[in-house]
This record gives sequence, structure tokens and C-alpha cells, in this order.
Amino acid sequence: MKKNIVWLASYPKSGNTWTRIFLANYLSNAETPVPINEVKRFGMGDSIAKTYEIVARQRIDTKNVAQTLQLRDKVLRGISGNNADVNLVKTHNICKGARGVELIPPQYTRSAIYIIRNPLDMVLSYARHYNMTPERAAHAICHKDNALLPDAETVISFLGTWSDHVRSWTRKQPFPVLVLRYEDLLADPEGEFSKVIKHFGMDVDVERLRRAIRFASFKEVKKQEEAGGFIERPAASESFFTKGGSGHWKDELAPELAEQIRTANHATMKYHGYLDE
Repeated sequence: MKKNIVWLASYPKSGNTWTRIFLANYLSNAETPVPINEVKRFGMGDSIAKTYEIVARQRIDTKNVAQTLQLRDKVLRGISGNNADVNLVKTHNICKGARGVELIPPQYTRSAIYIIRNPLDMVLSYARHYNMTPERAAHAICHKDNALLPDAETVISFLGTWSDHVRSWTRKQPFPVLVLRYEDLLADPEGEFSKVIKHFGMDVDVERLRRAIRFASFKEVKKQEEAGGFIERPAASESFFTKGGSGHWKDELAPELAEQIRTANHATMKYHGYLDE
């Protein structure tokens, strides 16, 4: 069994989808943007209920967490078992165990790319995305049992607090982890996305890189979503792509919520440069 899974990991609303769209456009090397609803061809998620039903050979109750956890190893083994050199897998799961089951097993893992975003900005996107108040979202990302609950199409993803999640992925691992900050991707997309390409062992073609960045821009993906929708948009959310950017929290996040998040995540925010803003 090859260790061929490359995890594209993040807390929700931290730049995971943007990075996947960039990669899809870089890998396709086409003269026109890859449609956002076709990005799934370049990588899959680890919470898609259909893949769990394939290995179970029957319909499953996605709300049965014990059952889906029992199936998880078979799902990941099935992905890894295609014998490809690389299988890109999106995850929002924390890099640890859940109820005795290892969520990110090293035996299938080649490497990981982990994207961090300032939680003060992330929480606003999180609230919009999951149709909740900023107060509820702030409580969620500071709660050790936070999770993305299952629905008809997805199984549970275990998150934990923002700090727990970040530490779980950025501590020393038995596989290489490329750590990127969302804010650095915004400030220097060519430099930061070049790191992503090199992480896969590929040479960077500057023209191809710039085209892929342009095709993955907020303006382009927003235009595509407005024209044809986006299959990854939650039913409760008006749109998937809302603002992008950084620093919105300064005008939009209530001071008491900002303080709540800072207090709960102080050490991790300081380590990654988010208390200097």
C-alpha cells in the first residue's frame, strides 16, 4: 500500500477551497478557467457519505458516528489503494484520534498542506457559511467538542477548538507538512502558491502559475458561482464566495467577541502572528 494521500487541511473557511481551485487550474494547464463545479475531479473530500456507502456496500445512517468512524479506515485505504503517486484529499478534521479511531493515519499519508487563517476573520466567514450568529460561531470555534455535524451527503468532521486544530497539524508529524497562512497567500500569491507546487515535487512554471492564480481569483470564482451556482455551497448559505480578503473583523466583529477569541486562543494566535494586527 502506497503512502500517497496528500491532505489539504484547514479549519473551515480558511482558504482550503481557494487552494484546491488554484491546484485544479495549475494541473489542468488550460487556457480557460476550470469550472468550479469540476474542481472535485482534482481531489476529493474525506467526509463524502457516498464513499462510505461504497465501502459499506449499503446505505448508511450518516448520523451514526460510530458506524462512519468504523468505516473510515476502509474509505482511506480505498483512496490510497488506487496506486496513484498522489491522491489529494480535502479535510477539515483535526489531526488526532476520535473515539479511538485515527483520523489522519500515517500509513496512508504522503504529506499534508495546512492552511491557517486569523480566527478573527475566519469566524465571520464561518458564521455566514453555516448560517449562525457571530456569537454562536465564536463559541463554536473556542469549544473543544466543535464538529461539522453530518447531513444526508456528509459524515461528521471533528474540529475541536481553532487552537487545538492548528496545533494538531503544525506540531511534528511522521510526514511532511507545508504550513501556509491565508494572509500570506493574499499578500504574495506567487511566492506562496509556488511552495504548494514544489510540495508536490513539481517545477514551477511562472506563466502557468500566474494563469492559475488568475483563474482561481475571488473575482473569477464569484462570477462562476453567480452564473451557475456552486455544488459545495451549503443549503443554508446564500453564497459560498462572499468577501475573501482579510482584516474585515476590525469593522465587523464585536469587540467582546474578538476579545473572547483572543483569550481562548492567545498562545496559538501569538505564535502565528495574529496578535500583532
